[in-house]
Amino acid sequence: MSAASPGLTYRDAGVDIDAGNEVVERIKPLVARTFRKEVMGGLGGFGALFNIAGKYREPVLVSGTDGVGTKLKLAQQLNRHDTIGIDLVAMCVNDVLVQGAEPLFFLDYFATGKLDVATTVAVVGGIAKGCELAGCALIGGETAEMPDMYAPGEYDLAGFTVGAVEQSQLLDGKKVRAGDIILGVASSGPHSNGYSLIRRIISHVNANLGDNLGAVSLADALMAPTTLYVKPMLDLLPQIDVHAMAHITGGGLSENIIRVVPDGLGLDIDAGAIVLPPVFDWLKRSGNVAPAEMWRTFNCGIGFTLLLDAGDVATAKRLLAGHGLATREIGQVVARDGDERVRIG
Repeated sequence: MSAASPGLTYRDAGVDIDAGNEVVERIKPLVARTFRKEVMGGLGGFGALFNIAGKYREPVLVSGTDGVGTKLKLAQQLNRHDTIGIDLVAMCVNDVLVQGAEPLFFLDYFATGKLDVATTVAVVGGIAKGCELAGCALIGGETAEMPDMYAPGEYDLAGFTVGAVEQSQLLDGKKVRAGDIILGVASSGPHSNGYSLIRRIISHVNANLGDNLGAVSLADALMAPTTLYVKPMLDLLPQIDVHAMAHITGGGLSENIIRVVPDGLGLDIDAGAIVLPPVFDWLKRSGNVAPAEMWRTFNCGIGFTLLLDAGDVATAKRLLAGHGLATREIGQVVARDGDERVRIG
């Protein structure tokens, strides 16, 4: 009679608990660098603790969640995993920033079919770097190994952040009025939007991602991490009466700024004031992308916008230049109602 077969293990089913534990140990020092004094405890608890007592008089919590879309596919194709986490953080914290909120803490979700320790640590290291740059604490997350859910080498990312702002300083668009100037703040590239179209263009023209595009390669231009606008804007807000802000994400210039403009008002955006950076010019030409499609798909070099009184524009430009951010006036708020509230021309 043969001996009984050994029992199956979780590892046999494709989940390596030891690899997961190794990831946690390796990311602990990266995560610790993001901690703020409000963080209570460390990694490993069932819930993450953050104490805001005494920091705000009338705090309003502002939350946001996002991913990085199919930019992940390009990161995996190029085997570049160290900056995609910065994108993840930026897509979330830049959103809560729009309402004047300071991002307080961040949580991430990383899912893959088979855990590769080096890749996972590189991704989470980028998340930690993004949190450092934004001044928010990476206080928790989840690493999920799910065999058969993802092809070899594939992973998915999601992020979640909570910010806070004094109720009296909340930016809700109510201050916006006709005559306000739209001040555009430069992006670092496509950020994390439009990559399904970008990948289609690359495939359509059989592009060599190693080709030079100005001073950098096409791959470098497309993988440039999303700009984090948090610290510059939090520095600017106490000094200038900003009426509203907008993060230029999916929907591009034509669909994002209008989200913070009250009914009865519209936008006149001067297309001539927007000079397409080389990567966007390449996308437009290589994909024969119509101008209207460019405006509603990409940020076209403008990653964030401020709506403010004309008399405050010069000061805003000077303050943001001090943070290394280029700006340009790209239009104004006008009295307009109806369906066509945004005109770009």
